[in-house]
Amino acid sequence: MADRVLIPPTDRAPERPPSDLIWSLSGQTMGTTWSVHLVPPPSQAQDVFQAAIQAELDQIIALFSPWEPTSEISRFNQMAPGPLPASEAFWDLLTRSLDLADDFNGAVDPTLGALVDLWGFGPPGPRNVLLPLPSAGEIEAALMVSGWQKLRLDRAHRAVLQPGGMRLDFSCIAKGHAVDQVSDRLMQMGATSHLVEIGGELKGRGVKPDAHPWWVEIEAVPGSPAPRTVAALLDLAVATSGDWRRAFVHGQRHYPHTLDGSTGRPISNGMAQVTVLDASAMRADALATALSVLGPSDGPELAEVYGLAAHFVMRTPEGLVEQMSPAFAAMLDEEEA
Repeated sequence: MADRVLIPPTDRAPERPPSDLIWSLSGQTMGTTWSVHLVPPPSQAQDVFQAAIQAELDQIIALFSPWEPTSEISRFNQMAPGPLPASEAFWDLLTRSLDLADDFNGAVDPTLGALVDLWGFGPPGPRNVLLPLPSAGEIEAALMVSGWQKLRLDRAHRAVLQPGGMRLDFSCIAKGHAVDQVSDRLMQMGATSHLVEIGGELKGRGVKPDAHPWWVEIEAVPGSPAPRTVAALLDLAVATSGDWRRAFVHGQRHYPHTLDGSTGRPISNGMAQVTVLDASAMRADALATALSVLGPSDGPELAEVYGLAAHFVMRTPEGLVEQMSPAFAAMLDEEEA
């Protein structure tokens, strides 16, 4: 099959990059790797950008990583009932994630940490393969301390109220948020043309010195019926959620890490993969999760209602089947469309 090409609509010509160079930087963060390709402004040093990117990512870990015992999120998760004064950055991401939870009726929910840990996807580590699956009683107990509607905020004092036993988890938006933060930091430093990637989530700004956009290949579920797909990330981000990532098998059944807060269990709706393109990497990350939880019927329907550029691959008795939203189809190169 010929490659599928996605070109986002734009109403303006891209600005000229700040130089004719492209630097490639990389490192590790959040249990994965990061890479950045950037066009540097004149008279700048690579090590300055390397240090700035790593500092930005280290700060995100200090705020939002439940694997870091002294992080702000860990302090909330470990505290007794009561208020936790929140930093401005923590408050901002939490309130934005709660808004998304409200918009999509909990299909993406930052309060599912107890369930994440119970199913072996959190800081306590994977469940022992010799142990049975979580019991109905264990799931119910975790659900009792979960749910975005149970979290209360003291907006006057910018404090988050721990109701007792609730554990926050930003895994469905953390990488996307980190991509946005690094991209914003690079813009502030004058590197207005760049491509940022963290653990498979990507965002491109501006164009390369040859005036070509930042082309990226969209990750595909093994056996996908879709052709190889490349996208021009011109001031655009892309995120993919897939049921083959971070999963375990028990009793010959596959359990992905994406959890449905309405059931307290990993999704089993046949949604194999969702890819979302959006101006915000955080939103793309969150929406890919939300549409996965909503499933093969509601997911595409809401993507169309909200005008989201989304691609779906579903598991059916006939095999893998793809579907795309109108906004995604509108990005197809004219020859394919």
